[in-house]
Amino acid sequence: MFPRHDDPGAHRTGTARFAVVGNPENRRVALFDRAVRAAGLPAPRVVPWAHVLRTGGAGFAGDELVRLDSPGENAEVDRLLRGAEDPTRVEGSGRWYASLMSALRGLRGGIRLDDTDELAVLFDKRRCHAVLAGADVPVPDSPTSGADAAPVRGWADVRALMREHRMPRLFVKPAHGSSASGVLAIESAGGGRIRATTSVELVPEGRLFNSLRVRRYHDERQIAAIVDTLAPDGLHLERWLPKGSQRGRAADLRVVVVAGRATHAVVRTSASPLTNLHLGGRRGDLDVARAAVESAGARWTDVLGVCERAAACFPRTLCVGVDLLPAVGWRRVAVGEVNAFGDLLPRLTGLPGSGAEGLDTYAAQVAAALARHTPPHHPHDQHHPHHPHENETGTAHALA
Repeated sequence: MFPRHDDPGAHRTGTARFAVVGNPENRRVALFDRAVRAAGLPAPRVVPWAHVLRTGGAGFAGDELVRLDSPGENAEVDRLLRGAEDPTRVEGSGRWYASLMSALRGLRGGIRLDDTDELAVLFDKRRCHAVLAGADVPVPDSPTSGADAAPVRGWADVRALMREHRMPRLFVKPAHGSSASGVLAIESAGGGRIRATTSVELVPEGRLFNSLRVRRYHDERQIAAIVDTLAPDGLHLERWLPKGSQRGRAADLRVVVVAGRATHAVVRTSASPLTNLHLGGRRGDLDVARAAVESAGARWTDVLGVCERAAACFPRTLCVGVDLLPAVGWRRVAVGEVNAFGDLLPRLTGLPGSGAEGLDTYAAQVAAALARHTPPHHPHDQHHPHHPHENETGTAHALA
């Protein structure tokens, strides 16, 4: 049973203790709880997002290690964040962002494993892209990031930017979206023809719903209606880079970086431009991906190094998930996104040489947090991930 969320002193045991802001019923919280217990520590104190949002914040003891987890997959929390009664609705990401940032500013005390200012950037794709580009991290071209970013007030602006920047193929993303919600992969062709691939379902009344089925729109009026509805929440545009493939399917990678080191990685493949696993994507073969990189004359350590450079832009956030886009031929890569809650990879163990061998993403974070925030002689220090990728011999991965 989880400790009570309203008792900051629930674990005054003299040992390291964790607290997590999350949805108590969610598997993310359960996996983190298991990792903390496996480290021989008391169960983390769980502070529900609903409590934080209803009361405007939460307090933590000075020695509690405080982890934030995703507020997703809870209808009440979604309603408090977005103001929408139906959690399957796409609209409202702008309000979601404002509500989340306000809640984060209401968290008091504790030792945070993330940083509010960095999260404000991570949850705004326009700002995140600009930070990465400014650090010379390879990213797709975008007209919507940086101080001189173009405004996107609707489909007419998207069409104009496509022409101005010679972007016949691009992704249109809600600036504050996640899990591919509201994302459109747009392709234009001769004769004014246009197609959008997306998980958005447009109903006759003009409302937008998330769907688990990827669909294609060929009617520009429908595409315009979707974009015009999403635009008030903020939109980010990126050039659609042709991606490498695996077994005839488009492929990308999710790489988890913990305490500055790439510790876990999966390949995601799809028959559509959207590789998210909940939209029909499948886990690919990491060994095959590494072999493709090396046969192209590139180095796998450099691929992981790009992810570490992206994570280094957010040094006060313990863990991020980097979406990595391999170019056709697998010789070059670019960073598509950096995710604050990108660590949900059940049963995946650490990369050889990462220091997280045999650990899942949550256990690796527990070990890294203990090493970072406890004295050097702490018995858990031995589990801290050391510098990875030296003397690598393979890519171990346990697929779900």
